[in-house]
Amino acid sequence: MYKVLRLTIREYLAAVKTKGFIIGLLLAPVLMSGGLIASILLKDHVDIREQKIAIIDESAQMGDFLVMAADQRNESGLLDPESGEQIKPAYTLYTVTLSDDLTTLMNDLSDQVRAGDLHAFIHVESSVVQPSLDPENSHINYHAESASLDDVRDWIRGVANDQLRRLRLANAGISEEQVPDLFNWDWITAKGLLSMDESGQIMDAETSNEMQAILAPIGMVFLMFMMAMMGAMPQLSSVMEEKTQRIAEVLLGSITPFQFMLGKILGGLAVALTSTIVYVGGGIIFMNLRGLESYIPYDVLPWFIVNSILLIFMLGAILTSLGSVANDAKDAQSLSFPAMMPMMVPMFVLFPVLKEPLSSFATWLSLIPPFTPMVMILRLSTPVSIPAWQPWAGLFGVIIFTLFVVWGGSRIFRSAILMQGVPLKFSNIIRWMTKG
Repeated sequence: MYKVLRLTIREYLAAVKTKGFIIGLLLAPVLMSGGLIASILLKDHVDIREQKIAIIDESAQMGDFLVMAADQRNESGLLDPESGEQIKPAYTLYTVTLSDDLTTLMNDLSDQVRAGDLHAFIHVESSVVQPSLDPENSHINYHAESASLDDVRDWIRGVANDQLRRLRLANAGISEEQVPDLFNWDWITAKGLLSMDESGQIMDAETSNEMQAILAPIGMVFLMFMMAMMGAMPQLSSVMEEKTQRIAEVLLGSITPFQFMLGKILGGLAVALTSTIVYVGGGIIFMNLRGLESYIPYDVLPWFIVNSILLIFMLGAILTSLGSVANDAKDAQSLSFPAMMPMMVPMFVLFPVLKEPLSSFATWLSLIPPFTPMVMILRLSTPVSIPAWQPWAGLFGVIIFTLFVVWGGSRIFRSAILMQGVPLKFSNIIRWMTKG
């Protein structure tokens, strides 16, 4: 055990003393959360150039209203009330005269959009006010180069639908003043469940926070992903280099192959735990300083630590054994992708599991050992109550699977670490694992 400890310390110090580790420790959170940081920094940087939009109004009831609504918006909604600076672009809408050949007209307007003379154009179909008369021609179509992500389209949707309600009320002979609450929308407040405190008093439900419901689960999964990348992934290339440079032959003169493999795994685990201490500790301090301590899922942290250790140990065993099989960097590159599957699959299903953590898909995926650590932590971090037996069942399965991986990996490692020039074949890996 003393030899394993010395090798572990050697691996740990060799990793953490490098400039690359320090730089990676600082840059990894920036790279992982780059989109969020960019959106915060750029939220006030809005393109305030005038947006010209043409309107083809076959209904003859919507065009003039949209033009008037845009003028009212431009008069009162473009400037910051405090600084007086323009913070939103002006929308300049105008109607175009209908022609006999509607398709040609729309094609001409499309050319103007491509040329930059127009931002977009709107096509109001003939039966938009009374869709039941002609359902096929009862839509408002917004044509732009990036129509689905356009802020103008979102604004038009609101004002156009309000006007359609007014027109339909007028057609039904109902005055808008008779139903003043018709245009008041309720966006349906998201709240949790009522609970009972220790004294038996029923506590009111708290308003659900999107930041709390999304940030904590995703943050924990990404942190686990970073830990695995920093602690386990380097093992493949490290073992491959020590094998090809004959360093492994020197080390195996004083330690057994299993001790060699275990020392590499524990060294990577120590590196990952160092990163975890920095990130988790720094995150808790930051959240407390910002008054966001209620968002910290303290009840999930023990599960996070245990599952992270098992994930890194499992991946470390897989990657060190595969590193002993590789003969060069090309082999290592070929083996790295399948070795990353326990991390990549949970990342692919992140949002389906986050949205429905109690679904059969999420439940069964979280009980499949290679994926359990990340998927189970994702489920536990959501506001939904996960059945108490599932985390324990998942933990038991991961422990059994990790022991199996270590056993199989050690047999592969022992057989392949001293072999030079043996072709990389899946059949060889299976034979070494089963027969030694």
